Amino acid sequence: MARPRTHDDGLRVRLLDRAGELLSGEGPGALSLRRLAKDAGTSTTAVYSLFGSKPDLISALYVEGFARFEKRLAAIVRTGDHFEDLVSLGLAYRASALADPHMYSIMFTKAVPGFEPDESSTELARSTMNPLLETIRAGIAEGVFTDEPAERIAASSWGIAHGMVSLEINGNLPPGFDVSGAYEAALRANGRGWLRTV
Repeated sequence: MARPRTHDDGLRVRLLDRAGELLSGEGPGALSLRRLAKDAGTSTTAVYSLFGSKPDLISALYVEGFARFEKRLAAIVRTGDHFEDLVSLGLAYRASALADPHMYSIMFTKAVPGFEPDESSTELARSTMNPLLETIRAGIAEGVFTDEPAERIAASSWGIAHGMVSLEINGNLPPGFDVSGAYEAALRANGRGWLRTV
């Protein structure tokens, strides 16, 4: 009879979420394997068994953040209305960030000094933008968006989304500010700026 698995995927996800919370809330100095194990109600042996080392844990956290992000963006059903699809992807970006705010710092900042994702992790991070690029390329091909490089439109769209989300997550918007309304309005204004006019 096989021994029951005590170091399962549920524990792995719990450890990654707690690691992200420590990192985003208290900085890299707070992320020790001993503390992580204690906070998650497990042993350091379990942490080592699942991740191998602290650098491996950081790498796994980076990959997990982008895997969740990729799943949410890929779930957006594109309608063929490229302008609306661009807005929908921007809304999904915010929803993903708000669902996992503790992952945001490892994904998009140098939250851990010295950490550099390996080639496969970097490729995963880049691939998460494929739905955005595909939507823009389709819009350019069909004459909806101006004939600019798709990467330029994508970077602009990402910058709007990322900037607004970063302000929201870090609590830098004024009290009572209509974040949701302003966010969608910014996405739409950006999209209109890339529409072909002739």
